[in-house]
Amino acid sequence: MGIFWFLVVLSFLVFFHELGHFSVARYFGVKVHHFSIGFGPRLVSKYWKGTTWSISAIPLGGYVQMKGQEDLDPSKTSTDKDSYSMLSPYKKIGILLAGPGANFILAFVLYFFVGMMEHNEISSKIGMIQKDMPGYQAGLQKDDVIVRINDKDIKIWDDLKGIIETSQGPIKVYVQRDGVIKGLTIYPKIAESKNIFGEPIQKKMVGIAPGGVTKISYDLGDSVIYAWNKTIWASTVIFQGVQKLITGVVSHTEVGGVISIGKVISDASESGIVAIFMIAALISVNLGVLNLLPIPALDGGHIMFNLYEIITRKAPSPKILTQLTIAGWVILLGLMTLGLYNDINRLF
Repeated sequence: MGIFWFLVVLSFLVFFHELGHFSVARYFGVKVHHFSIGFGPRLVSKYWKGTTWSISAIPLGGYVQMKGQEDLDPSKTSTDKDSYSMLSPYKKIGILLAGPGANFILAFVLYFFVGMMEHNEISSKIGMIQKDMPGYQAGLQKDDVIVRINDKDIKIWDDLKGIIETSQGPIKVYVQRDGVIKGLTIYPKIAESKNIFGEPIQKKMVGIAPGGVTKISYDLGDSVIYAWNKTIWASTVIFQGVQKLITGVVSHTEVGGVISIGKVISDASESGIVAIFMIAALISVNLGVLNLLPIPALDGGHIMFNLYEIITRKAPSPKILTQLTIAGWVILLGLMTLGLYNDINRLF
């Protein structure tokens, strides 16, 4: 069953990515020869409205083949008016951005439905207090439930983190204790902590940690806010993760491959539809971010080529484009090999 969900989720995400490219290409009048989910031999294929739609044997991506676009041989262009190669750089960038953009939009939609459904979040119940920190000194106790800070109602732990970290001066914290609401004035102080990448940071804290999870769902308006915040958070974390990997803060051993993705989706499938939506949204953001990297074989690399053309008013030479694209595929295959190697090491 895990393999089934892996194939469904990954194919679903790839389909939306390629549908983004396809839709904007057709909007600009570009003929699309082939729309494929997967690579390699075609398992299912149907010609419909000028495009061959396929499901191929290797379900690790997909592609849209537009008229006049030949990545490995840019010299094979077309001068027909329905050709990708005849578009302005700005329209080409629009097509290239549409794939990652579709992934971000899909993630937002998935997070929106998660917000509407009952799901687990870290509760605002206090599970631990540091004795030398402002929370303890002000009178907070273990098992207190924080219900409001200043004039903002608190439902989950994420609601209070941002308020404390950005506070200026004292904050008024209201807690539920033994059925009674009690107000306390707390002076957050700057202390050393660690971010999600294990780096030491300085931030305002009161010295408390959460004590469990709670089930919650949102109304329509709050679900939109929840989806927006989750999409921004996921995008930021993944962008930062790539940066930390490049700079060496995150070890190359943390890179995962198709086995890791399959395991995460399989585990989520055992927890229900909400978990599947959450993982699918996170992977969708991941696909969007990674495809924006300036690697020649990816959308981000092609965007860089078009920006070069806009700035210099001339296109890169076909020879340079071919060499850079081949180099990009070498980088991608290297990353895929590294991910697979790390996955196998984790298994054994």
